[in-house]
This record gives sequence, structure tokens and C-alpha cells, in this order.
Amino acid sequence: MANKIFFPLVMLLLLTCCTQQEKVYRIGVSQCSSGQWREKVNREIQGAQHLYEENVQVSIANAFDDAELQVRQIDSLAATGIDLLVVAPAESSPIAPAIDRVRQRGIPVVFFDRKAATDKYTAFIGGDNVEAGRTMGLYALALASTLRHHPIRISEVTGSMSTSPAQERHQGFAEALASEPSPSPSRVETGRGVVYTCTESDWTSDGAYEAVKKQIEAGAVPDIVFCHNDGMTTGAWRAIEEAGLADRVKVLGIDGMPDEGIAYIQQGQLSGTYIYPTHGEQIVRLALNILTGKPYVRENRLEGMMVTPENADITALNSHELLRQNEHLITIHDKLENYFGLYNTQHKLLVASLMVIVLLIVAVAMALGAYLQTRKATHQRQAMNEEQTLFYTDANRRKLSGIFIEAQEDLPEPDSQDMLFAEQFNEVVRRNLSNPNLKVDELGEQMGMSRVQLYRRVKAITGSSPVELLRQMRLQQAYVLLCNSTKTVSEIAYEVGFNTPGYFSKCFREQYGKLPMDLRS
Repeated sequence: MANKIFFPLVMLLLLTCCTQQEKVYRIGVSQCSSGQWREKVNREIQGAQHLYEENVQVSIANAFDDAELQVRQIDSLAATGIDLLVVAPAESSPIAPAIDRVRQRGIPVVFFDRKAATDKYTAFIGGDNVEAGRTMGLYALALASTLRHHPIRISEVTGSMSTSPAQERHQGFAEALASEPSPSPSRVETGRGVVYTCTESDWTSDGAYEAVKKQIEAGAVPDIVFCHNDGMTTGAWRAIEEAGLADRVKVLGIDGMPDEGIAYIQQGQLSGTYIYPTHGEQIVRLALNILTGKPYVRENRLEGMMVTPENADITALNSHELLRQNEHLITIHDKLENYFGLYNTQHKLLVASLMVIVLLIVAVAMALGAYLQTRKATHQRQAMNEEQTLFYTDANRRKLSGIFIEAQEDLPEPDSQDMLFAEQFNEVVRRNLSNPNLKVDELGEQMGMSRVQLYRRVKAITGSSPVELLRQMRLQQAYVLLCNSTKTVSEIAYEVGFNTPGYFSKCFREQYGKLPMDLRS
């Protein structure tokens, strides 16, 4: 009768104490390539996970300029049950069918920086590439006006024209140089004492190097070279230096990263660059507006700015400070996540304590009802103990009992509980090492412990928190892979559970005092 009352009461209390889980918005990000600009966007998106009141979880995949790989990644992200997809297409046409498939699943799609050859997207956010090209064209003309010889040769080296940024940057640059809109990519007399040529490349430093080298070898030495990104300018500058023209040719680019384009201006390698905005936090805000039904604008253009030798120093200072603040913000968010996890655990403990009090009251009532049965069982056990005592005190019976019962000294020594726990924890971490979104709560669940229990046990044994120990184990595995494999730093970073190669390199240097590539050198 007592069991019929007790167990339904327990189930009722469990159902009453269960609280509704907060909605988690899962956002998948498909990056077309790597590089400093892309890594900056990734860091800003990761930091923005905790910036807003909604609960956001971001997964980032990198296609490394491989359109076929990006199509597979997009299909994979959609199959994992994401709520929204953010895409920077590697190429316009090949990515379009994958976007259509995602939309057929009812998943909103946000293009950022680039677009695919489809209008079935929910929103776009990114810099104005036409305006960026136009600004650089006007600046090139301003530089040309300071030169005394004629004609002045201006050369444009584009990114791959199968991508929307290359098409739009070329359009803006050409319109700024010529009276008629959008001249075709060929040799054009502008009517302003300027000869303009346009050569298609592939967004890489080596591609720009070959393009500029061929122009110089053909005798058409440019006075001004405009490359579609700052990475390409390194190749153009290499061709110019090899030809002994470093004092004559001016080079322009786009991106304006503090350790790339702006640094090149400070070193005298570039004459100007355009800060192409990232604003990863605005990408996440737009995604959340779409997911929560708030008003949003379909076309969102972010403003950039021109950097010249006159304002490069102050711009670099501000940019570095913003990057440091963003990294500090991510660190603060990680700590807050731990604190909030502790708060949630304490809340659950409070609810559990109330449950225990109620159950104790029920248990006391049941104990009173079972008192008589307990006394009877006690008398029976005493009688059995007396019989066993007589059995084992008898010499002959002791010999017989030795056949069945081993001596105390022959029994195995128990393993250390700390060693068993460490082995179990190590195995759980190894299984989840490649998961960049692994939480301490998930480790605790797999260990059969609460977050607080796991934290105290790991801290007592190792002196480190579970988060710190997890990062050390990831870095140790990365060290082994760097020494014993041919995988790239980026591949190793993702394999051991880091969201971005840049953040992996930062943590690796803090742990071992050198960068991953320095270790291999």
C-alpha cells in the first residue's frame, strides 16, 4: 500500500519541478574561404552568440575556396536541423542549387559579403562593393593627378569574376575612371590622359603576381595597380620589386585589416586601402530578427572607409584596440557561461532540496508503518548470526569454509578512485575533442555527474577547471598532430575543436610560447 502511494508521488514531484527549456537558436555559417578578414568575421560572430538576450548557438564551416565542398557543407548544415543559414558563396552559380534546397526545407538564408545566382534568399548583409570600387577609382585618379608624365597607366587586377564582389568592385572602379558606365575588362582610353587595363585573377597573391609580372614584361609598366583585396597586393608588390620599380608604382587594395592592408601602408608597400566592414555582431542580430519575427530589412549595406598614409597610424591603433576588446569580450562571455551554469545548478539543487524534504516526510510516515516488520527482521538476523558464529568457530568447519572463502591477503587491491575518474574523464574528452561547441554540462552528463560535481572533482585532482583542462588536452593533441602529420594548421585547429585557426594559434602560443608554424619550422 505504501509503494502505491510513494512512487506516484515521486513522479508527480518530478513533473512539477521540470522547467521549460529556453529556446536555442541554431545558426549555421558557411564561409567561402579563410584569411584574416574571414577570421575577423568568425570571431565577431562567435562573440555575438552571447551579446543578445536570445540563446544562440553558432556552427561555422569553411570551404577554403572549393565550391563543391561548400555545397556539401551547406547540405550537411541543413540536415543537422539548423534554424537559419548564413552563407558567403565561394562562386555565384554552383552554390545556387544548394541554397534552393535549403529554402525548400523552410530554413531562412542570409547572404553576407557575397551573393549566389538566386533570388531565393531571405536577406543580404555586407559592404557595398560597388561603392568600394568607386572610392578606389576616384583615389587612383587623385594619385594620377600628382604624376607629371603622360599617359598614366592604371591597372586593375580583379578577383575571380565568377563571384559577385569581383563583378561589383570592377563595376565601381571602371565607372569612376571612365565617362561611360562599366567599360569591359580590356584596354580603354579614358579621355583624361589615363590608359586603363583590367586583368582577371583569382583572389590570390600568386595570381596577382603573375598578372602584374606579365604586364611589366610586355612593356606596359603600370603607374598605379589596384588589386581587389589586400592579400593580392603582396603578389603585385613582389612583381614590382623584382622589376626594380618599387619607387615608381603605387599599389592599392581593399579589406583594410590592421595586420594586413593598414600595416602595408605603414610599411610603405601600399598607397591606400579600403576598410571593407565585417560587423559579425550585426549578422547575428539580423539572423535573430528573422528567427524571432521582428522587423528586418532585406538588403543591408555596411559602410566602409578609405585608409591612406595620412590616417593609417590612428586607424591601425583603433583597429587593434577593437580587436583586443572583442577577444576580451569572448573571454568574459566564456566565464559568464560558467557562472550561469553554476547558477542553474544551484537552482536545480534548491528544487531538489524541496523535493527531498517532501520525500523525507513521506519516508518517515512509511518508516513508522514498517517499524514492527523491522523489529521482526532484526530478531531473525540475530539468530542467523549466532548460527554463523558457531560454524566458523569450529576448527573443522573453518577448514571447510576455507575452500569457499579466500584469505584476506589474496584479495586484489582496489584501484584508486581518482585514477578511475581520470581515465573515464580522459575517454569522454577524447570522444568529443573535435566538437567546438562542447559544454561542461555535456561532459558532466556523459560522466553521470552534475556540473558542480564535475568542476569540484577535476579541480581537486588537477588544480584546473574542466574548461582549462579541456583546452590543455586539445592543445596537447594539436602538438602531437603538428609533429606527426602533414595536416595544415587550419585542419588541425578544427580537428581538435577550435572554432577558428586564429584563436587556436593564440591559445597555442600562450601554452607553448610559439606559434604552430614555428613548431614545425
